[in-house]
Amino acid sequence: MSKAMKIAIVDDEKDMRQSISQWLALSGFDTETFASAEDALKTMTADYPGIIVSDIKMPGMDGMQFLRKMKGIDSSLPVIMITGHGDVPMAVEAMRIGAYDFLEKPFNPDRMTELAKKATNARRLTLDARALRRELSDGSAIMKKLIGASPAMERLKEDILDLGQSDGHVLIEGETGTGKTLIAHALHAVSARANKKFVLLACAAYDEDSLTRRLFGPVREDEPIPAMEEARGGTLVLEDIEALSPAQQARLMTAINEQGTPSETRIIAICNLQEQDRTCESSLRPDLFYRLAALRITVPPLRARGEDILTLFTSLTEQFSEEYGCDAPQVNAQEAAQLLQAPWPGNVRQLINVAERAVLQSRRGSGTITSLLMNDSDDTSRPAMTTEGKPLKEFVEAFERMLIDNTMRRHKGSIVSVMDELCLPRRTLNEKMAKYGLQRADYL
Repeated sequence: MSKAMKIAIVDDEKDMRQSISQWLALSGFDTETFASAEDALKTMTADYPGIIVSDIKMPGMDGMQFLRKMKGIDSSLPVIMITGHGDVPMAVEAMRIGAYDFLEKPFNPDRMTELAKKATNARRLTLDARALRRELSDGSAIMKKLIGASPAMERLKEDILDLGQSDGHVLIEGETGTGKTLIAHALHAVSARANKKFVLLACAAYDEDSLTRRLFGPVREDEPIPAMEEARGGTLVLEDIEALSPAQQARLMTAINEQGTPSETRIIAICNLQEQDRTCESSLRPDLFYRLAALRITVPPLRARGEDILTLFTSLTEQFSEEYGCDAPQVNAQEAAQLLQAPWPGNVRQLINVAERAVLQSRRGSGTITSLLMNDSDDTSRPAMTTEGKPLKEFVEAFERMLIDNTMRRHKGSIVSVMDELCLPRRTLNEKMAKYGLQRADYL
């Protein structure tokens, strides 16, 4: 969830500062005022959580100097300039330097509110994007996104940590919706290239001519630089690698050979083919396939991850319940068994959709998880549950772990409250928490 945006008002005239502040506060904004540009600069950082409204004509450091200083601190921070009548040329110059917009005195307060809304929305998007980039370059943070403790998931995490340390190219395979792009981010984040460029190119999203230009160039005036050049020294992720034409595969192979060993740019290829008659190996020329598949990761489908399904479902419903401002739905034993037995053809992506709909219908006080699973398949011939036999013990333990986990979360780690709700003596609860790897410290 994004934090509320602030508006810093910089003006040497007290009445003007108070007037702007009061109006914007009435419009729902969080404001702070400064009598001079020098005072404002003392609190301004590159990640200031808001925007600036500044007068142009001030004693000492004027608005134009202040604007230049702020552009040096954070070039994307929106600064709205206020100018007196007759100073429009100066305001136009401010726009050239990088001001977000300007208002001429006396200005319409509604116009001020409209500009503030647009500028704060732009600022929020900028800060969210920065936070995401930092998160995706933080190996420990992104590994936490790979939720689950099943044997399949533990092996996957070990593979990521091992292969992340290598400079070799990587091929990621797996069914749709299993999180292959997230794994590509993780490989980059735990590698020595974590602080270098990460470029993601969805090959299937372009026609052949556009893809050739985007990947190799030459580019047109309004297009970004070629991905091979943009990712130089870092990581280039090619989603849907099988979409490359024979000619593009040949050019890619040439580009890889020209980079030498170790390769200047690491390529992570993502393949979405899981058909019997067409695989990634059969879709790529042999030399390219074996070069990209020198290191290989196969992502496990959700149905092979056991009780990870319940752990993921709980985590997702908590996120959505916070987003929608309601309580997360409680899963009973029958629903837990159904979640574990569902075939999940859409994998984690499908689970995300089911979790969001479960929260929405719980907020309305209607519907069941069973109905969601039945309605989620667009193939009426596909069973809503798998026919694979699973031991009763597996279902019981998975539900038991989920129940203790949910109760600990709800009571914020209060052992006494959890004992009372689940009617368990302390020793039994401790034994079960140890068995399922649950730590009280994680809930405090």
